[in-house]
Amino acid sequence: MTLAQKTIEIATAQIGVEEMPRNSNAGPEVEIYLRSVGLGKGYAWCMAFIYWCAQKASLQINEKNPLKKTGGVLDQYNSRPLLVKKTPQPGDVFIMDFNNGTGHAGFVEKIAGNTIYTIEGNTNDSGGREGYKVARRKRDIKSFKGFLRL
Repeated sequence: MTLAQKTIEIATAQIGVEEMPRNSNAGPEVEIYLRSVGLGKGYAWCMAFIYWCAQKASLQINEKNPLKKTGGVLDQYNSRPLLVKKTPQPGDVFIMDFNNGTGHAGFVEKIAGNTIYTIEGNTNDSGGREGYKVARRKRDIKSFKGFLRL
């Protein structure tokens, strides 16, 4: 099993995890994700969720986690140029850039034409970047800055 496959398996098992209380960037699981990148409760946690999943997967299959230990989406993207891809494949980390220093990230689960099916943390039913749960989403490929290949 590849690191990307194991990471998606772990991310899938987290679907349904919610902040407690909602919209607090806190809660038992959320705080575990945040601690994995050295942050306390209250921070946006989409990238912390990704790092935690990849770190847990890397330990389970005894492979090095290629991601930077950071909660910053754009920091992760900018610090890992060798992982950057323009065309996604399942298991990749997607990166969104909102051009004001903020971003959002999640995992590519599958691709159908220009639609990317994702698993992402800190989202909501409308697909926001400051949500309250781990959930599946679908997004247009044009909404992404790029992808990181694990």
